[in-house]
Amino acid sequence: MDENRDYGIEENEIDENLEKTEKIIGETEEFEEVIGSKENYKIPEDIHIYRSCGEKKEPKKKSFRGSLISYIAIALAASLVGGLSSIYIAPSLYGRVLPNPNNTAYTAAPINITTSDDINTVSAVAKKAMSSVVGITSVELQQYFFSQQEVEGVGSGVIIDSNGYILTNSHVVADGNAKEVNVLFENGDKKSGTVLWNDSTLDLAIVKVEATGLPVATLGDSDKLEVGEIAVAIGNPLGLEFQRSVTSGIISGLHRSIQVSTNNVIEDLIQTDASINPGNSGGPLLNSKGEVIGINTAKIKTAEGLGFSIPINEAKAIVEEVVKNGSYKTVFMGISGVSVEDYQARLGVKLTTDKGVILIQISENTPASRAGLLNGDIITKIDNTEIDNMSKLKKVLYKYKQGDKATLTIIRNNTEEKIDIEFTDIR
Repeated sequence: MDENRDYGIEENEIDENLEKTEKIIGETEEFEEVIGSKENYKIPEDIHIYRSCGEKKEPKKKSFRGSLISYIAIALAASLVGGLSSIYIAPSLYGRVLPNPNNTAYTAAPINITTSDDINTVSAVAKKAMSSVVGITSVELQQYFFSQQEVEGVGSGVIIDSNGYILTNSHVVADGNAKEVNVLFENGDKKSGTVLWNDSTLDLAIVKVEATGLPVATLGDSDKLEVGEIAVAIGNPLGLEFQRSVTSGIISGLHRSIQVSTNNVIEDLIQTDASINPGNSGGPLLNSKGEVIGINTAKIKTAEGLGFSIPINEAKAIVEEVVKNGSYKTVFMGISGVSVEDYQARLGVKLTTDKGVILIQISENTPASRAGLLNGDIITKIDNTEIDNMSKLKKVLYKYKQGDKATLTIIRNNTEEKIDIEFTDIR
């Protein structure tokens, strides 16, 4: 270095600076004794040390523009590295080091579908009984003003004997007034049928076709039914287009009564929530064993989920008689009557009882006349069965055979009496 070079500093200033430097060195040595070593001391970052050579120079600050460009460059580099890693490196790691996003086995357990016993039961019932269910179409002549028109009806039925006997509803065959009845079988065969017997009070009928070797339904015991049991209905809802549709539910109630016409109330019915539509009429209601427990008869049109069936036990005696003799004859009393409720409403009178059948006419030489019944007597019971109207009385008589006896509970002159009757006649 050139000793003669001029730095613009006076000698006295140099001396002063030397004195200050010696002083700082001395203080530093004392400070080292306190902290032990220079290495143990770190100068705070917010303290700036600079040389004082005449003019103080401020520390150089970094440019904001330079810092921003550096940050952007670093961010771009990081993005580029991350993108390349996800494309080329990550796939080789998935399934080994990292979980594979395309493999969902680690997030969800396998789903097992287990069919319920109810579904299996319904399927088995349908398979067992399907071939014994038939479709029935009828043609009825109805009077419209001065002309007659043919009205077609569609319903269902169930084969009860292999020689061509089919059980259905009376209204399916126009209560015996059908001009034409045809039966359609599962295999597609179609045969003409003849109504052997029907009763609109029970809403039951038996149709005969010329055939042998037909698949027969198994009849169950409707007296053993309990509410909550499985019920399966098979029939032709809404016509033959939906033949042999299967619906299922439970027995919702027992001993129900519905009014099917102005003068006819069908009682002791089975209520089910299995879907039953008009075309189901005459089709079977089955239990979990595939046995017929009822014949579907009606649906309440003002409510959903209410279907009704006639208990099969009411038809067993009739079926047996018709298959054996080709017809069925019931015992009769030889009376004409009207319900006490209707009698009071029509005449505007008040009787001592609101239930029963009041006798209007007694035919001569009949079981009623021989038992001593009189016009004006009110029959309230036959044996232990209460009688509310003529439909109920007629239905009760199906339980008796020619030669059977019964005890009638009557009201005569406001006094209750007991009268014995023998059912000697049939028709």
